[in-house]
Amino acid sequence: MSGTVAIHSVFVYGSLMADDVVRLLLNRIPQTASATLPDFHRFSIKGRVYPAILPAKADKVSGKVLFGLTDHELNVLDEFEDIEYERENVQVLLTDSSDEKLQTKTYVWAKKDDPDLYGTWDFEEWKQLHMEGFLKMTKEFAEELNVPESEI
Repeated sequence: MSGTVAIHSVFVYGSLMADDVVRLLLNRIPQTASATLPDFHRFSIKGRVYPAILPAKADKVSGKVLFGLTDHELNVLDEFEDIEYERENVQVLLTDSSDEKLQTKTYVWAKKDDPDLYGTWDFEEWKQLHMEGFLKMTKEFAEELNVPESEI
């Protein structure tokens, strides 16, 4: 078996919760499960349509875990999240299975004291107001990356 087929999981909490965005990036929809990331807060960012998370005691971020990602797919997500985010290892609670704990990866906002962070980002509002334009941008990004068809 090739060493490039390592399997990863990633906790997502923003635009990547939308299957259409994930499909454009990975050419497939991985297996998912609802999850909560404790002791973090999901902020809105001035001038951006996507959120940021940073540690925040006694708060939590709801999202989902993408399972079974290959090294290549993880690299695609790294490129998509760009240098504004740092991939970190975190522990989430899987909300579908009586709060089972899972070690996984997520993307944390790199600029810890960013003055542009405010309030709380809302996924449903994003879907209504920004998803269409975001999908167009994501499609262009994916075409530039020239993501090959999934072998699965």
